[in-house]
Amino acid sequence: MQPASEAPKPPALTRAQKAAAILVALGKPAAGRLLKFFKQEELRFLMEGARGLRAIPQVELEKIVAEFESEFAEGVGLLDSADTMDSIFSETLSAEEMTAIMGGDAAEQAVDDEEPVWPLLEKVEAERLGEFLAGEHPQAAAFALTKVPPSVAARVLLTLAKPVRGEIVKRMLDVADAAPAAVHLLETQLRVALIDDKSSALSSSGQARVASVLNELDKSDLDSVMDDLAEAGATNIEAIRSQLFAFEDIELLEHPQRIVLFDGIQADIVTTALRGEVAATLAEAVLSALGARARRMIEAELKSDPGNLSASEIAKARRQIASTAIKLSSEGAIRLPQPQAAA
Repeated sequence: MQPASEAPKPPALTRAQKAAAILVALGKPAAGRLLKFFKQEELRFLMEGARGLRAIPQVELEKIVAEFESEFAEGVGLLDSADTMDSIFSETLSAEEMTAIMGGDAAEQAVDDEEPVWPLLEKVEAERLGEFLAGEHPQAAAFALTKVPPSVAARVLLTLAKPVRGEIVKRMLDVADAAPAAVHLLETQLRVALIDDKSSALSSSGQARVASVLNELDKSDLDSVMDDLAEAGATNIEAIRSQLFAFEDIELLEHPQRIVLFDGIQADIVTTALRGEVAATLAEAVLSALGARARRMIEAELKSDPGNLSASEIAKARRQIASTAIKLSSEGAIRLPQPQAAA
């Protein structure tokens, strides 16, 4: 008599079923947002795989996640996968979209003409990107930071808490190529959270608009208005402050940055800006950025009678220099000092 055979193992999941399981693990809100970025052929592929998807134990789900680079996702336990996947599709897609997906040859594959996400991240504020990556698995964050220019990655790292930063940098030392499906998932999450976020884009536009107005104020008036904004409970004060620069802030620029700044500014503008009350340290910061001949000429001019030069003309020259610094910063030619909150 033969021993009783063990219970047959469930058939191995197909690639489509594994992909569907990953989406179910993400939950309806996140999975629903991601489905908008799949082509019709890919959606049909997922739906067909989900039809025969059974409940998946935690252990098996973890193995599936590992195939998609386990560092990019977390396991979530038992899943009623097929029903949940149907619910995600029905709640996310319109009837017309469902028909197009399941319509076989009649449905044409959508053209994927979206701009790659990695170059777009260079335009995202370091604080926003850092906040997003801090909420991801350190391996995902490390992979993302290897896909952007070192200057961008460095600014993002500085926004992170030290323990998080250390863990991410450690993983960056030996980060390897990730599975295409895992990369696609991360790219889609970045696009949804940071690139296609219209509200954040509007917020950034508003900050730039406010900063451009405040940069027209004198230093004392600027500090006063910033205090008023804080007292009024305005949000993103530091984001606005990072876009501000006054003539008096030249002292805070590193010497090489000052040289670049004054290289394209006419001597008569510099001379006018140094008229009136100017701290000795500020005047030296300006003059030390000039060539020897230009410095001697301006110092000699400053000893002469300025005539009927008005305070408004001095202020205008100083704002012109500050505006040049802001313009050069936006072009990446110089780096403005980190914002310092008013005492």
